[in-house]
Amino acid sequence: MTHDNDNATAPASAPDAHLPMLTTAQADRLRCLVADDLSARDGAHPRVDGATAVRERSTHALTTLAHRCRAAAPELWPTVIAEHFTSLDTVSQGGESAEELLSRTVLRLLPTEALAADERAGFRYAWQPADHLMTVLALDAPDTVRMLTDADVERAGLDALKAAGRANLLAEPVEHEEIRTPSGALLHSVHGDSHFVASKALVLADLARALTGRDLPEAGALVVVPTRHLLAFHPIVDATAVGAVNDLGMYALGAYEDGPGSLNPLLYWWRRDELVCLTSFDEQTRAMRVVPPPELMDLMRSLHAEQPAAAATPSAGELHAELRGLTDKLPQDPAGLPEAFDAAVAHAHARCADDPDAAELETWEAWVLAMQLGDALFATSVAREGEVACRVGDRVIALPATGPSPHANGRTWLTAFWFALVCREGDRLSRLAHVPLNDLRQADPSQDAYLFHWIETLQTYWLGQSLDDVVQKLIATMETSDPKVATRTAPDLLNLIDHQPAALFHRLITRNHGAFAETLTESVTHHDRYWTASPDPRAHVALGPLALACLAHDGDFPVDATLPRLPKHLISRAWCGEFPT
Repeated sequence: MTHDNDNATAPASAPDAHLPMLTTAQADRLRCLVADDLSARDGAHPRVDGATAVRERSTHALTTLAHRCRAAAPELWPTVIAEHFTSLDTVSQGGESAEELLSRTVLRLLPTEALAADERAGFRYAWQPADHLMTVLALDAPDTVRMLTDADVERAGLDALKAAGRANLLAEPVEHEEIRTPSGALLHSVHGDSHFVASKALVLADLARALTGRDLPEAGALVVVPTRHLLAFHPIVDATAVGAVNDLGMYALGAYEDGPGSLNPLLYWWRRDELVCLTSFDEQTRAMRVVPPPELMDLMRSLHAEQPAAAATPSAGELHAELRGLTDKLPQDPAGLPEAFDAAVAHAHARCADDPDAAELETWEAWVLAMQLGDALFATSVAREGEVACRVGDRVIALPATGPSPHANGRTWLTAFWFALVCREGDRLSRLAHVPLNDLRQADPSQDAYLFHWIETLQTYWLGQSLDDVVQKLIATMETSDPKVATRTAPDLLNLIDHQPAALFHRLITRNHGAFAETLTESVTHHDRYWTASPDPRAHVALGPLALACLAHDGDFPVDATLPRLPKHLISRAWCGEFPT
């Protein structure tokens, strides 16, 4: 067996250079076990290095196998490896009729390294749609997926198979959700169980039209294909494309490292049915950076120049009118609850632009309404049947139980919890503390693990469990929020926003008044740095630090009432009890 030397000086516990889902020691063991298994099968020694195993007749990527082994007990690895290669070796070797080929062939994206140089002679028809990607024709059989060879293609004809492969690709089922990132960029996440989800980048124009009802803009879209089960894209319509470059890059890298079915972590620009790779990769340092071509840079500059006129910030009055329309319709259209909560959060923050101390009753009413809608969102997601009576403003309305919902995810839970803390709603906080973590994880599996450890910390604390349990969960939060671990979260969001409440909480439970005051001041500075020049209403209030400041105030901590972004009348609970909530 041939080994690579990339890990020669790396600690055994460090992530492997080629298989980062495993440690260096684990990856070396995997390669040894693969070599032993293939030697026994073939009677010849394979070449196993990096992330590939090269046999006399085929080359295999080891990424999927590494993910499977990571999930299995170490003593089961030989069995997992044996079953993996037995499955590959029993894949159909051809002989289907032309009609069968046409009915089941699908276009498939693969990394260019999926075919070794000595194998490419049997796949001369394959083509390269972009750097580091290749397109093949794949036969989607009931139990296996295999690449068609040149001999297969001859039986049905290349043009006919390409047309059939495109039609069959369009028919593959997918799930779609929209993700608004902290930078303001809108990402369309497309995912599913099919092996061909990422391959839909080859028909992105049709996919976007089917999912959104709109054509992609003339400027095109940014797109990533990190695994065979996932693609994400951002239509380039305004200056948020600048933020989307970083957001998509982080999203792709995290998904690629997590797998399964890793494809590549690179960023592409789709325009007029062409894909241009924007990511430059340094083989020596293994560092990636985005290098947009001049044409794309000019497009983004022009969009940025147009942004001030195109993105006027809604006033608090405009947001209130929008919110009133959404809440009035809730009894007839309960599916609008997530949108109503988002609108209420925006309105509550916007009120503090003109009323930074929350001295006006209307500001308190806005915060209470956002708190009520957040509580309603999770009360209906926890309930599995029937209706839930929810107070919204001065009304009590019956909303149907939804069960776990993609809208009721971890980050939304935090927002609801912060609002309930600010409003001192003990019963609602207890209800939120009983929301199952598994429901939150399933709502958005793409969220990093530290978020759920942090939620579990807060739930454990609020439910009055032992301080030792709280501390252990807080430690897990800190360990998993390292930027090298939390790869799906943008670094600025992680460091400037998400870390601050956890740091404040640590000072709170250790009763360190001085350190709490110092960290609170730093939190406001970091908040302003993150939201610099942003029109987002969330820029007006440091929500997480505000909630911790409220908790500290109630625990007899001195809290500086002169700090900006922390409305002092909310901290002092001046409005609590003003009216029934």
